[in-house]
Amino acid sequence: MIRRANLNGNPNLGVAISTTDKIAIVPSNLSEALESLVEDTLGVPVVKTPIGGSNLAGALAVGNSNGFIVTPYALDSEIKAIKESGVEVERIADKFTAVGNIILANDFGAIANPLLSDESLKTISDVLDVEVERGSIANYKITGSVATATNKGILAHPSATEEELAFAEGIMKVPADVGTVNKGVMLVGACAVANSNGVIVGLNTTGPELARIEEALGFLEGYE
Repeated sequence: MIRRANLNGNPNLGVAISTTDKIAIVPSNLSEALESLVEDTLGVPVVKTPIGGSNLAGALAVGNSNGFIVTPYALDSEIKAIKESGVEVERIADKFTAVGNIILANDFGAIANPLLSDESLKTISDVLDVEVERGSIANYKITGSVATATNKGILAHPSATEEELAFAEGIMKVPADVGTVNKGVMLVGACAVANSNGVIVGLNTTGPELARIEEALGFLEGYE
């Protein structure tokens, strides 16, 4: 299922919401209408909690069905709220705040910013229970911002090379393709929220963009 929505007028949904096939972490002030839209579209329960005192969970957390990696500044109470949903949660070892921007993950693999330490890569691998490789997409190290990944496919920045797409496919074990959202925005990871059940993109996303997203991420039920 593909849906279009803005978050309090903001189309950058991937910055505010972090989702997996198990849960979606959403802002504490999310309206009931948008909470229902997230639950219906993504097919998972929501956890309403800030991360590091911020409502930008998509930028400050990244995960898969096994667990979440969060900013080193996440509070104990926030971590507890996520753990109560039945997944592991660990702070990243390095002083990188926006882990959701620099790590791309699904249930099969993860691509991390090349600047992350070996200790951080081990934490990611242990918590998410996947192979982790350092890499870039479209020559950007912010892999979580320039791509979005599910257990069905990867949608990447349109400047991603064939070699980069092949690398991502090899690590994450799903097909990869390129596209844009919100009338040409290339930071698809920052502007889309997706799991294996559905995807939510900004209201300005065009019909041709939706068709490309549908193809890349494997959604065949149409869009609204």
